Amino acid sequence: MPRSPDIPDAFDVVTLVVLRRPADAPDMSEAELDALQARHLAYRAELRRSGVIVANGPFGEQTDPSYRGMSIFACDPAEAARLSAGDPSVVAGRLAFDVMEWWVAAGSLAFPGADGPVGERRAMPD
Repeated sequence: MPRSPDIPDAFDVVTLVVLRRPADAPDMSEAELDALQARHLAYRAELRRSGVIVANGPFGEQTDPSYRGMSIFACDPAEAARLSAGDPSVVAGRLAFDVMEWWVAAGSLAFPGADGPVGERRAMPD
């Protein structure tokens, strides 16, 4: 069966990590939350400086407030999961994460701050 002309011949596949607040997140004082947030932001900033994260940030208005933010990683899903598991807010149980590959039409994303290509170019499997 021929492929629809609306489906690209090639895709850029990147690794996404979505951070979310789990239902069983521990309660913490404002001072504890402030200190944890500072460590979380410093950890993510270091991943960005090292080139492992090429884009990230918090969500604004949304239909599900448990979703907190998203990062695009310049590594495979297993490494992104390993690094996300080390985030101080994940370690503390205040955040959890989901890791996935995101397939977008080849050439539709650009990461000008990245040192090299982000993701992998692939054809749509038959």
